[in-house]
Amino acid sequence: MKILHVNHLLDPITGGGTAERTIQLTRFLIKQGAESAVLTLDIGGKIPSESELEGARIFKLTCLNHRYFLFITWPFRIRNLISQFDIVHLMGHWTMLNAAVALSCIRQGKPYVICPAGALKAFGRSRWLKSLYDLVIGRRIVKYASGWVAITEVEKLDFANYGIKSDYVTVIPNGIDPDLYIAPSSSETIDLTHLGLTQQNPYLLFLGRLNTIKGPDLLLEAFIEIADTFPNLHLVLAGPDSGLLPSLEKLAKQSTAMDRIHFTGYLGGADKTHALRKALCLVIPSRNEAMSIVVLEAGICATPVIFTDNCGLDDFAKAGAGTMVSASVKSIRDGLIKSLSDLTSLQQSGEQLQNTVYEKFLWAQQAKRYYQYYQELLKNIK
Repeated sequence: MKILHVNHLLDPITGGGTAERTIQLTRFLIKQGAESAVLTLDIGGKIPSESELEGARIFKLTCLNHRYFLFITWPFRIRNLISQFDIVHLMGHWTMLNAAVALSCIRQGKPYVICPAGALKAFGRSRWLKSLYDLVIGRRIVKYASGWVAITEVEKLDFANYGIKSDYVTVIPNGIDPDLYIAPSSSETIDLTHLGLTQQNPYLLFLGRLNTIKGPDLLLEAFIEIADTFPNLHLVLAGPDSGLLPSLEKLAKQSTAMDRIHFTGYLGGADKTHALRKALCLVIPSRNEAMSIVVLEAGICATPVIFTDNCGLDDFAKAGAGTMVSASVKSIRDGLIKSLSDLTSLQQSGEQLQNTVYEKFLWAQQAKRYYQYYQELLKNIK
């Protein structure tokens, strides 16, 4: 089976969870025996090599505008590329690349699957532009797809707003590759100096882009409010800036806890693994998210997690695999105080999270489900 994955960003720094999802799904589908490739734009400083994608081919189009991801390519290249594959998998939603590929698929009668991963909601900036996109092409992309994949049960409601009945939507959650988060040996000392910390500093960790949707401002305000109650506690905000860093730094400098607030920029590889394993707790203060991949990264490391009720992680909370709060400063503050006042229970929730992740959320499991899903779609189409 030949599968073409389409995602405008393949760089984990700028593409975040959607890039990571594309990378890992491509890798593990190849391990399942599929022939996978990726169509993306030529932007980002850490686009993986084909060898890092288990030999998957990567096709890059020239990006002309980094704000709206406009691109240029020679006539018929997309059409000719799509014709080489059995099925196309679209990641995300609000991009001209998805629009161009979907239209070409429709014209050729090529089956395609759409997995927005929470992107169907017009949340954040440029809502009027997103409404226009949906009016012109977005709804057609969803309507004429051959298959629809949600990463949580709740996301089915987003498809329903586009006229897709929930019975037609298949839920396949995000996954994680444990081999990328191997614990250091007992003799190895984890260096935290790049985070501005020593081995003795307990800290809360945020991993994600610094923007309004991810909610680091909510966490920062909540931390400042509890800083006097926990005088040894630090806060590490790790992630690339997406417009919120100046205001966050200003707020931190106005706080008496400014020396305990650290902005590290993007963390990847061993640095991220070490930061997760040493953190007292990972906090996911998102205002809107389908299913955060960082909760799985924390789970592999048995790191406890506090997350908002906008993260699509209700089942984790019900299983005792995390603490769920509302997306407000007060609720996050109260959740932190409660969790930090009972470290034994907090650590137990981290262990339960690890068990849950290994049982249900490995990429090897999810890729197998995707492979079977594609096979069934192609069988029904024929």
